[in-house]
Amino acid sequence: MSTLPNCPQCKSELTYEDGAMLVCPECGHEWAPDAAPAGDEGPRVIRDANGNELKDGDTVTVIKDLKVKGSSLVVKVGTKVKNIRLAEGDHDIDCKIDGVGAMGLKSEFVKKV
Repeated sequence: MSTLPNCPQCKSELTYEDGAMLVCPECGHEWAPDAAPAGDEGPRVIRDANGNELKDGDTVTVIKDLKVKGSSLVVKVGTKVKNIRLAEGDHDIDCKIDGVGAMGLKSEFVKKV
């Protein structure tokens, strides 16, 4: 009877140790025994360009001129964006910008006010 954990990807019981790693022979997945299982990262933390944690409803300022895709509009440096919403995906902030409308921003291009 093995005391090794099942594979976190395919749930196979046939795992074995290879040095400091655990290996699944069925799917080939390797992981450290002290690593948290996949999918258990907890809540996603989104941070601005300075490393401050962002939350829904925060106000942020744009730190770089941003071209609006599919338009000739530009969101200028220093534009204040109020009442942001955090979203999943590549553009992790949903917001409305005066003169531009609803759009998605990347958190790396904003700083918290």
